[in-house]
Amino acid sequence: MTSSDPTVRPVEPGSLLADSEHRTIVRLLSWLTSVGRADQAHPRVRRWGVPAGVALLGILSLLNMPGSSETRLAVLLVLVAGFSLPLLWRERRPLLVFWVIACLSAVGIALEMGSTASRLVALYSLARFGTPGQVALALAVSIPEVVATGFVLSADGSATSLRQLPALVSLLVVCTVAMAGLGLASRVARSYIAALEERTLRLEVERDQRARLAVATERARVAREMHDILGHTLAVIVGLADGAAGLAERSPKRGADTLRIIADSGRGALAELRRLLGVIGDGRSDPDAPLAPQPGVADLGALLERVRAAGPTVALHTEGDLTGLSQGLQLAMYRIVQEALTNTLKHAAPDTTVSVVVTAGHQAVHITVEDSGPSRPTPQGHREHTGQGLVGMRERAALYQGEVTAGPNSRGGWTVRAGLAATPHQPTTASTESSPK
Repeated sequence: MTSSDPTVRPVEPGSLLADSEHRTIVRLLSWLTSVGRADQAHPRVRRWGVPAGVALLGILSLLNMPGSSETRLAVLLVLVAGFSLPLLWRERRPLLVFWVIACLSAVGIALEMGSTASRLVALYSLARFGTPGQVALALAVSIPEVVATGFVLSADGSATSLRQLPALVSLLVVCTVAMAGLGLASRVARSYIAALEERTLRLEVERDQRARLAVATERARVAREMHDILGHTLAVIVGLADGAAGLAERSPKRGADTLRIIADSGRGALAELRRLLGVIGDGRSDPDAPLAPQPGVADLGALLERVRAAGPTVALHTEGDLTGLSQGLQLAMYRIVQEALTNTLKHAAPDTTVSVVVTAGHQAVHITVEDSGPSRPTPQGHREHTGQGLVGMRERAALYQGEVTAGPNSRGGWTVRAGLAATPHQPTTASTESSPK
């Protein structure tokens, strides 16, 4: 019967087997990791426990050898110690330990006593810590010794022992090869675990770097916004204050009006600053606070009114459909015009004339802000735009594959030109920058 539920997907052949193999590998790696951690916590247990176990097996084999003289037992005890003690250095000197065990095994075979356990441990350690060439040479030496050990264990010459000899030799050879394979598998598994740990550490470092980069980018954005907001407003306030100082005695009413404009400009700057700080706050702001969009081309009229109040004569000329541009592009355009006018207020005379031209085409938006000067008197004797304002304008233009140029013009003033790639407005919730007011 076919299920009609669209969320039920058919099981692909072999997927269950693949999942089962994956779970098995994960369990094996987890177990190896647990064993490795336990070994690191108690390194002496494994280091001394393995030689002690090999020595115990050797002593038990001696107890099962009746009729041995005291001299033979003493020699065999020395062999048991020789099979056991070198294993203490099996990880630091695996090749040397293997050859010592191999030589002692040859002596033990001559005395009709082998130590298969010691040889397997030495071979496992060599496969785990040695090179593949060393492992191949060790197998070439171990297999003949294993065959000889099988003959030693069947030395009674009975018919039953002779019939069991092929099976015994085959078992010993398989165990030897399997032990070498187990050592190689352990080496690969631990290398894989080390690679995973290294990759995890690298990913953590990259994550921290990305987090720091995001913080630095956000700080730069906030600094640029604060510069645009406070720099423009303070420039307007300074211009108005200079005018109000001259009007205080000649025309008190106009001076009072100018002071009220200064107060309104200051309150507007505070509102913008609170809005910006609310965006980067710690989340404790009022969630029910009204949201206000960032300024766009529709707010250029209010911007120019504030500049006119400071003294300059400003004219705005627009061409094309500006309302169809995206909110982010409109914000960049607004900030570029705002910064250009701020520079005019800082560096040009109060009676300067400013022309703002904004043209929207199918593929690009062009902005021109030009003032007639003359420049304010400065200690350097000339006008420069080398601060954060020009850098901020260029960064905003670069976000829309554009550029900004600025320099003196033939009228004795300054001209700022910007070109940005036009992007159509997309009415999505992510396209409008908003913040608590």
